[in-house]
Amino acid sequence: MLQLGDEVTLYSVVFVLVLLGTRSPLWTTGLTASLYLFMAMFRFPQVPSSRAQQVLHPAKGTAGSGKVSVVAHRGGGHDAPENTLRAIREASKNGATGVELDLEFSADGIPILMHDETVDRTTNGSGPLSQFRLSELGKLDAAAKHRLRDKFAGEKIPTLEEAVEECIRLQLIIYFDVKGHPDEAAAALKELYKKHPVLYNSSIVCSFEPKVIYRMRQSDPEVVTALTHRPWSLSRLGDGTPRFSSLWQHHWFALMDMVLDWAHHHILWKLCGTSAFLIQKNFVSPDYVQYWAQRRVEVVAWTVNTKVEKEYYQELLQVNYITDSLVEDCEPHY
Repeated sequence: MLQLGDEVTLYSVVFVLVLLGTRSPLWTTGLTASLYLFMAMFRFPQVPSSRAQQVLHPAKGTAGSGKVSVVAHRGGGHDAPENTLRAIREASKNGATGVELDLEFSADGIPILMHDETVDRTTNGSGPLSQFRLSELGKLDAAAKHRLRDKFAGEKIPTLEEAVEECIRLQLIIYFDVKGHPDEAAAALKELYKKHPVLYNSSIVCSFEPKVIYRMRQSDPEVVTALTHRPWSLSRLGDGTPRFSSLWQHHWFALMDMVLDWAHHHILWKLCGTSAFLIQKNFVSPDYVQYWAQRRVEVVAWTVNTKVEKEYYQELLQVNYITDSLVEDCEPHY
């Protein structure tokens, strides 16, 4: 949780800003006190650090060095078709500590592995995922657009249950990346943890959406969780180019980015009681790692894809990282 210095700074800043806006000491005191009470009443505590460490730094050997965990992004989408059982098996074979898997839902409400809202990019199908029932998804080739499509031809889109069972069999840590659907995702994951209690010590639920993580903690406060964040995500695309051609739109969303970034680092992580913070690799530094270490929060960098980058995160920063490939350099997926 926040250190004393953080709390003093946070509420002092809020007090000054509200005072400047309202010019009323009474209103200022009341609003600042309300924020303090809200945080005190509705925040979730972090899970015990010993259990978070089991998930983030398991005893199982890794492809990294020392205590660094190496996590295959989407199962290792460069080495095998992303979010498939074959990708999970390849990641294990190549020495991954764990796999990051994307949770989505079929039209009939079955939890499956899929990153996009459409099936176009990764399969031989076309159209919104929300229009495909599980039986229809089963007819698609999940390797159709992969660079090694001939080697993995016919690979299917797995259900979440199938993927979890495979990860448990291979003793892989699972990073569940929840794209949205907070209520549905929390309910599905709660049932999954109930069916497979081993997940409490071998998985972490992550999302860009704080609402997802908060809803997960409401459903099951024992689950290890993490917020995922990329600064400037509202105003810029993953490669750094502006998201909007309109100058006023760009500056407006850049301002919103600053507010969102501040909220992630000072309020949202504490409200959700997260144990880790997944951050885009370009924003990780020794000082940044230390900032979160003081708050008992682990930093996990994504997406780290070159040999030089991997050595930097393993040897110098000694933080966990997520990669598209465990065997070669490649271009990152954003």
